[in-house]
Amino acid sequence: MAVHSSNRDTDSEFDHSSSQPRLYNPYKDLQVPYRNFQLPTSPEFLFDEEARRQRRSWGENLTFYTGCGYLAGAVGGASTGLVSGVKSFESGDTMKLRINRILNSSGHSGRLWGNRLGVIGLLYAGLESGIEAVRDTDDVWNCVAAGLGTGALYRAARGVRSAAVAGAVGGVVVGLAVTGKQMLKRKSML
Repeated sequence: MAVHSSNRDTDSEFDHSSSQPRLYNPYKDLQVPYRNFQLPTSPEFLFDEEARRQRRSWGENLTFYTGCGYLAGAVGGASTGLVSGVKSFESGDTMKLRINRILNSSGHSGRLWGNRLGVIGLLYAGLESGIEAVRDTDDVWNCVAAGLGTGALYRAARGVRSAAVAGAVGGVVVGLAVTGKQMLKRKSML
């Protein structure tokens, strides 16, 4: 094993913005001759197609949107459950009974809203990835079409009118979100 001496302190963090390679020393705390290993500065991929892609895969999208939807729904539902639990207090309730009402109400509402928004995230991720695969392009229209489809599918069991209204709402909401994201991106570039 070759010993490489360096003018740098091996315990300090390296500046990633410079053109210097990232070095890793697995033996830095041991009193043995060591060698610094050069780490890659960019992600490594098995296939060239993965390296050229600039967005998340369908599985990553599925996990991201479903998880974010469930988390947002659980937090929002727990908040509404907290309010309804506090409103259901009666004058003769003990503190233990009041806490129990709040916890039961928050847990019930959190589960309901979390599951609903998680399913919406699941539908949206699947539709967006499917539309992108069919059209073979990545643009704003994929997101809007996925929003339309998600709203329509989510309310399809309640009838055609309800599905159409929910589809329109889903498309508008996603369109506004994408437009807002584009505006923020442009503003941060200036």
